[in-house]
Amino acid sequence: MQINTPFFKQRAHDALADENLQKALGNLKAGFPEKRAIAVDRMPEFEQLRNQGRDLKNHILEHLDLYLEQFESKVIENGGQVHWARTAEDANKIILDLCKQVDAKTVTKGKSMVTEEIGLNDYLEANGVQPVETDLGEYILQLREDHPSHIIAPAIHLNLEDVSEAFHEHHKRPKSDDPAVLMQEAREVLRDKFVAADVGITGANFCVAETGSTIIVTNEGNGDLTQTLPKTHIVVTSIEKVVPTLEDMTLFLRLLARSATGQEFTVYNTLSTGPRREGDQDGPENFHVVLVDNGRSEMVGSEFQDMLRCIRCSACMNHCPVYGAVGGHSYGWVYPGPMGSVLTPQMIGIEKGGMLPNASTFCGKCESVCPVKIPLPKLMRHWREDEFQKHLQPKAARYGLAGWAFMAKRPVLYKPYTRMASWFMKRLAGKKGRIKKLPLAGGWTDWRDMPAPQGTTFMTAWKEQQKNGEQS
Repeated sequence: MQINTPFFKQRAHDALADENLQKALGNLKAGFPEKRAIAVDRMPEFEQLRNQGRDLKNHILEHLDLYLEQFESKVIENGGQVHWARTAEDANKIILDLCKQVDAKTVTKGKSMVTEEIGLNDYLEANGVQPVETDLGEYILQLREDHPSHIIAPAIHLNLEDVSEAFHEHHKRPKSDDPAVLMQEAREVLRDKFVAADVGITGANFCVAETGSTIIVTNEGNGDLTQTLPKTHIVVTSIEKVVPTLEDMTLFLRLLARSATGQEFTVYNTLSTGPRREGDQDGPENFHVVLVDNGRSEMVGSEFQDMLRCIRCSACMNHCPVYGAVGGHSYGWVYPGPMGSVLTPQMIGIEKGGMLPNASTFCGKCESVCPVKIPLPKLMRHWREDEFQKHLQPKAARYGLAGWAFMAKRPVLYKPYTRMASWFMKRLAGKKGRIKKLPLAGGWTDWRDMPAPQGTTFMTAWKEQQKNGEQS
C-alpha cells in the first residue's frame, strides 16, 4: 500500500467534501459506539477486566522473549514451524518461499492487517501467486482495487450502491441492491476459490504460548475455510500478539468483542494448533506461523511500549471525532485513527508520518474507551515532541511555539501580553462573543469561529483564588 501520510491535510479536505463518504461515515457514528455502550453496561465487571487486561499485557511485554520462545517450542512440538521476520521484506520472502514449496498458484486470505502492513498481496501477484481475499469487506475492496479504511470494518467507507456496482462489474450478474442477494452472490463466487486454493493465509488475534495455538475471530466463517481446506496454512501475525495461557486469551476475547462490535462474543472463534493429525477429518498438511517484527521490538522499553498493548478492536477510531469526520483513507496508510497516529510513525518514520499525531483534538475519548487503557493522547504528544526536536514541523508552528516559550518564561512580559491579547479578542468579538477572522489564526478561523476569551486571564484568576484561599 502506497504511503500517503504526508498528504493528510489534502486528503482530509477532500474527504470532508465527499458526500458519498460522509454518508457512509454517518453509519459508523450511529453504530459501533452505541453498541459498545450497551454491551459495557450489561457487564458490571468491564472496568475490572480492562485493568486486568492492561496489567496482563504489561507483564507479557516485560517477558516477551520468554513467551515467544515458549510459543515457538509448542508450535514445533505440534508439528508446525515458526518463521521470524524482522522486516516486511523478510516476511514477504518467507511467505513466497512457503507458497513455492507447494507450487501454489492461488492463496485464500482472511483477517490479517499485518499482511496489509507488509504489502503481501502486491508482492505475491508480482511473483505469480494470486491472492484472494475472503472476508466480505476485504473481497469488495480487492474487486475495487481499494484498501481498508477501518480495522474491523474495512469497507465502511463504501455504501450499498458501491458494492452493487463492483459485483455487477466483476461477477457479470444482474445488478441488485438487496444485501441478502449480494451476500449469496459472494458466497457462490468465493466457494470455488476456497476449494481451489493451494495455501490459506490468515492473521491471528492471539498466539497462545501454553499450547502453541493461534486464534482468529470472525463473524463470517471465512477464516475457518481459509485455514482448513488448503494443504498449507500460513499464519501471519506480529510478535506482540502472544499471550501466556488459554485462560488469558479468553480475558482478551471478552474485551475485544464488546469493544469492537458491541457483541458478547464473536460468532466464530477458531483455534489452530498445528497441522492435521492422524484421525483428523480435515485440516492442513502444513502449518506455519510467520512472526513479524517490523519495528515493534524497538518499541519495547521505549516511551511507546504501551502501544504494543493494542488488541486491534478499533474502539479508538470508532469514537474519534477526527476519524469520524474524514475516514480512514485520509491517514494515508494501513492503520488509521488514534492507534494509527501512534503506530504509523514508528513503522514508516516520523518524517513521513508526522502529520498523524497532529491530527487529534486530544479530547481523550480514545483512551477512555480503550479496553487495555492505552494512553493514546500521551503517546501522540511524544511524537509531537520528537517531531519538534527534529525540526520537522512547519516553520510557522516552530516560530509560534518558540515565541510563546520566550514569553512564558518571562512573567514580566507574559502577564501584560496575555491581558492585552484577551482585551483585543473581546473587542474584536463584540456582542456576538465569537471571532470570524483572527490574525495568525487562519488555520482555525477559515473553518470555524474563534470563541472570545471569558473572564480574566488564568494567572489573574489563580492569584485571586490563592488570595481568597488565604483569607478563608
